[in-house]
Amino acid sequence: MGGVAPLFIIVINSMKKIFTLGFMVCALLLHAQDKQGYQLFTAKGKKTTYKELLKAALKADVVLFGELHDNSLIHWLEYELAVDVQQQRPLVLGAEMIEADNQAVLNRYLSGEIDQKQLDSLARLWPNHKTDYKPLVDFAKAHKIPFIATNVPRKYASQVYRKGLESLTALTDAEKQSIAPLPIPYDANLPGYKAMLEMSGGHGGDNLPKAQAIKDATMAWFIAQNLKGGSAFIHYNGTYHSDNFEGISWYLKQYKPGLRVVTIAAVTQKELLLLDAESRGKSDFILVVDEDVTKTY
Repeated sequence: MGGVAPLFIIVINSMKKIFTLGFMVCALLLHAQDKQGYQLFTAKGKKTTYKELLKAALKADVVLFGELHDNSLIHWLEYELAVDVQQQRPLVLGAEMIEADNQAVLNRYLSGEIDQKQLDSLARLWPNHKTDYKPLVDFAKAHKIPFIATNVPRKYASQVYRKGLESLTALTDAEKQSIAPLPIPYDANLPGYKAMLEMSGGHGGDNLPKAQAIKDATMAWFIAQNLKGGSAFIHYNGTYHSDNFEGISWYLKQYKPGLRVVTIAAVTQKELLLLDAESRGKSDFILVVDEDVTKTY
């Protein structure tokens, strides 16, 4: 009988190990079956939720939603955030994807004066407007929400690339209405602009980051000019225009200090469980999307 107790303990321990192993296998299988297309992280790389993002957006003056232009899941989430914020507080929308000198035409569409076909012919819309940005514009139209065309006309950014910022002073007063007031603040030592020069291998010289800066400054200017008391302004832009709290975010601090700005940066990864080290600190919220998500173009 003396060997019964030890044998019983061995059996129990073996059963515990089998149960633990079985639980781990089940957990892994459940994780494999519970596929998701994105994961949100804080700036420090801690997992967070859409609920927390929405709470932050509801407290913000400006939300800079940095996107990857061809990512279908990001465009879906942009729409969902707009819907959810609008249900709880007044809203203004704006986007890099429509240039400031097209504002009058856009307003005619929003008011119902012209239809989509006329907007297509009168405004310079991006090729993916129908799939990716029309839902946002139509949401604004349906709910009588202002939609602000914030970006500098491309011809002026190209002019800066070729001739420098100083060349903009020769524009007419009417043309200057579509850009930030001149001269714009400019800091060539901002890490994002320095990195742009490094990645280009020197092509474009100092005018390359300046062409980026006139876009960033103009978008920030039109955001600042169209803020409404009590409203949240959600702005859609390529993630590089607001990553690392630079670009549009930096210019907003110049034009309207003290704003409560929430930034979202978008990246793709193969795995969603852990944020890659190089993406930490990019923004208040880092939106990690599965790299296999369908592209819109």
